[in-house]
Amino acid sequence: MHPVFDVLSALLVLAALFAFVNHRYLKLPRTLGILVLSLAASLTLIGLDAVIPQLAIQAIASKNVAATALPTALFSGVLAFLMFAAALEASFTNLWSRKGTILALATLGVALTALLIGFGMQQVFALLGLSVPLIWCLVLGAAVAPTDPVAVIGALRRVGLPADLRGMIAGESLFNDGVGIVLFTVLVAIATGTESDLTAVSISVDFAREALGGAVLGLVTGYIAYAAMHSIDEYNVELMISIALVAATYSLAEAMQMSGPIAVVGAGLLIGERGKQRAMSARTREHLETVWSVIDEILNALLFLMIGMEILVIEIHGSVPVLLAAAVAAILSLLARFVSVGSLSFLLYGPRMRVRAVAVITWAGLRGGISVALALSIPASEYREPLLAACYGIVLFTTLVQGLTLERVAGRLFRRRH
Repeated sequence: MHPVFDVLSALLVLAALFAFVNHRYLKLPRTLGILVLSLAASLTLIGLDAVIPQLAIQAIASKNVAATALPTALFSGVLAFLMFAAALEASFTNLWSRKGTILALATLGVALTALLIGFGMQQVFALLGLSVPLIWCLVLGAAVAPTDPVAVIGALRRVGLPADLRGMIAGESLFNDGVGIVLFTVLVAIATGTESDLTAVSISVDFAREALGGAVLGLVTGYIAYAAMHSIDEYNVELMISIALVAATYSLAEAMQMSGPIAVVGAGLLIGERGKQRAMSARTREHLETVWSVIDEILNALLFLMIGMEILVIEIHGSVPVLLAAAVAAILSLLARFVSVGSLSFLLYGPRMRVRAVAVITWAGLRGGISVALALSIPASEYREPLLAACYGIVLFTTLVQGLTLERVAGRLFRRRH
C-alpha cells in the first residue's frame, strides 16, 4: 500500500465524479460546483458520524490525511502551478501600465484589510464570549486579507468587465499573497513569542527578500527557460521546460526564504509575454496553451475539492458562538475590503474612480486556497478553533456567494459594456 498514492487516487476519482455530476445536473461553474458537492459530501459524512459514532469517519479521515501530509502539498505545490497558469494568460504590458494601482492594492490594501478584520474580529469574539487576543485576531486578518488568484482569475473568465478594471483586479490577486504571507509570518512570530527582535527595519528586510527577491528570482529562472526554449523548436521538450520551471522556481524560492507564489508569477509573466511571442512556434504555443489549460482544470478541481473536504479534518466542534463568529467574519471581511479598496481608490484617483468600480473590486475579493493554507498553519492553541472557523466562514462566503454572483453584479453595474 502507498498512502499518498491511494489518497491522491481517491481525490482524483472524487474530483472527476463531482465534475461529471455538476456538468450533468448542477450546471454551476466547474470549480464552484465541485466545491458545493465536496461540502455536501463532507457534511453528510459528519452527519453520519454524529448519528453512528462507531463509524469514526472524522477520526479515520484525519488519520489518513495527516499521515500523507497531502493537504500541505496540495495547498503549496498545486497553487504554484495554478498561479503559473494564470500568469501565462496575463499581459505583462497591461499589468505594468497599472503598476501603481496594483502595488497599492497588493501592499497597503492587504495591510489595511488585515488591520480592519483583526480589530473587528476582536470585538466580535468578545461580544460572543470568546476571548481571543488582538494579536491572534490580526493573524486571522493577515491570513484572509489576500485575494486568491486562482478563485479570482477563474471568476473573471466568466465576467465581462472593462479591460483596465479587469487588469487591476487580476494584477492585485497575482501579487498580494506575498505581502499577506510576510505579514502573517511576522504576526505569528509575535503571537508565539518566537521572535523578540522584530523591528520596522527587520520587517522591511523580510518583505524585500520575500516579495522583491521572489520577483527577481522568477524573472531570472523565467529568462533561463525562455533562452532554452528560444534555442530549439520541439514542443514536447519546451512543455517539459515550462513544467520544470514552475517546480524549480517554487522550490528555490522556498529554500531561499523568498515568496514562491510571486517567483512563479514572475516566471509565468515572462514566458507568457516574451516566450510565446519570440521563443515559440505557432504549434508550440498551441500545445503549451492546451496542456496548461488541462493542468489548470485538474488542479483547480483538486484544490476546491480539498477546500470542501478539509471540514472533515478540521476540529471545529460546532458551538453556537464559534459558528456565529464565522458568519459575522464573512460580512466583516466584505466591509473591510470595501473600506480599504474605497479609501485607496479615492487617494489614487479621487472622484474619477466611480463607486461601481469600487463595488466590483470589492465583490471580486474572493479568498481560497492561500487563506486556508495559512489558517491551517496556525500553531495549536486554545484560539485555533475560532480562528479556523472564522477563516472558513470567509472563504466559503466569498467563494460561493460572491463567486456565484460576481457575473450578475458586474453585469448590472457595467451593463453598457456588454
